[in-house]
Amino acid sequence: MGWEVPERYESPHGTVRWAVLGDGDPVVLLHGTPFSSYVWRDVASVLAARHRVFVWDMPGYGRSEMRDDQVVSLAAQQEVFIGLLRHWGLSAPAVVAHDVGGAVALRAALLDGARYARLALVDAVSVRPWGSEFFRLVQQQAPVFAALPPTLHEALIRRYITTAAHRELRAEVLDALVEPWLGEVGQPAFYRQIAQADERFTREVEDRYADLDCPVRIAWGVRDEWLPQDRARDLARRIPHADLTWIPEAGHLVQEDNPAALTAFLMRFLG
Repeated sequence: MGWEVPERYESPHGTVRWAVLGDGDPVVLLHGTPFSSYVWRDVASVLAARHRVFVWDMPGYGRSEMRDDQVVSLAAQQEVFIGLLRHWGLSAPAVVAHDVGGAVALRAALLDGARYARLALVDAVSVRPWGSEFFRLVQQQAPVFAALPPTLHEALIRRYITTAAHRELRAEVLDALVEPWLGEVGQPAFYRQIAQADERFTREVEDRYADLDCPVRIAWGVRDEWLPQDRARDLARRIPHADLTWIPEAGHLVQEDNPAALTAFLMRFLG
């Protein structure tokens, strides 16, 4: 699909693959689970006409390192994100964060004092409860799922990812989203990241969202079945100065369902 993350950053939790596109004011894009920076490819290419756009695959995801006993919790990703901002020399970039990337960005701001020029939260993991019934089942039985025959595992992953989108994903896109989670390395990595996705990582900061001291906008797929509309409204209540925009004809995977509407929203917000 022509999407590459050629650069490397050695983090405490594994090698991170990243890339930078374009020139201008910096914008950092954070992906969610079970995805990677790949989902930002269309949005990033447009934003790069006006901005210097940084994308990265979290440790344990996409093209970044996956290994046994790897810590890939939201707290670990927060630590990696802070390290990357220093590595890139960014003191106050704009940040756009999707799904668990939202929790990472929020924790970095509220617990580590990371400063953002502005923050866009897109179908963000931010208020409890979060995670589907399948997600919670895997958390309870991760070793059992990790031992599934590879063909059953692949079928399960394919079906699971399709439920994130409102529209039918193109075959080549679905293949690209599934591929990192296959094989002797990818299969256990998929269940590892779910097993470590503890709601305590948002509980620690939920009551502090009003303290965010930068412009904040929230965008949400109106047909999101993973994080329903009530989560968006709850988040908007907790950040009184944040506006909430509904993205039409989009589920949780907004970048694939309606990239045009999402990009237009971000272009207006980022200026």
